[in-house]
Amino acid sequence: MAQAAPPAKQDAAAATPAPKRSAKLLLIIVLVAVFVLLIAVLGVAALMVMKKNSGKHDTATPPPIPEASVFNLNKPPVFAQIDPFTVDLRGENGEESHYLQTVIALRVADQHTADALKGWMPEIRHRINIILSSKRPEDIQSSASREALANEIQEQVNTLLGAPPPPPGSLLTAQPPIQAVLFNSFIIQ
Repeated sequence: MAQAAPPAKQDAAAATPAPKRSAKLLLIIVLVAVFVLLIAVLGVAALMVMKKNSGKHDTATPPPIPEASVFNLNKPPVFAQIDPFTVDLRGENGEESHYLQTVIALRVADQHTADALKGWMPEIRHRINIILSSKRPEDIQSSASREALANEIQEQVNTLLGAPPPPPGSLLTAQPPIQAVLFNSFIIQ
């Protein structure tokens, strides 16, 4: 009988460390699960940041240029009309005075932008007036020079509204508030 007692003590002693091992094993499993969950959360966050930044210009891989012939006929463009301009064109010494009378419309991103432009209209008109009155009649005779004038006005108004022009040679990735400047009437007298 004396010999039977020692194996019972050994079984009891062997049973005691088992809960410590299973507790350590459980702790390791929980730590690994938390680590995997943390990696997954960081991965999702990184993907969200990358997706958010994907709209920004990347010099290594420029974004594709949208085709000009693709129009969404279900969503017509929005225009902001500007009151007519009549300006005295810059003349050379002794030249006759010439006047420019023009009506301009601004194609904008959406109706909200068109409504917001009303508050900026005195400053917009001022900037356009300065640009137009700085031209000579021969500077704006051709259609190419008028297109360059429209681009200059667009750049100046977008800069005024806080959307600086893209660097030279880069492709425009963000939609500016003023998408185009259109001359509805253009008369030089």
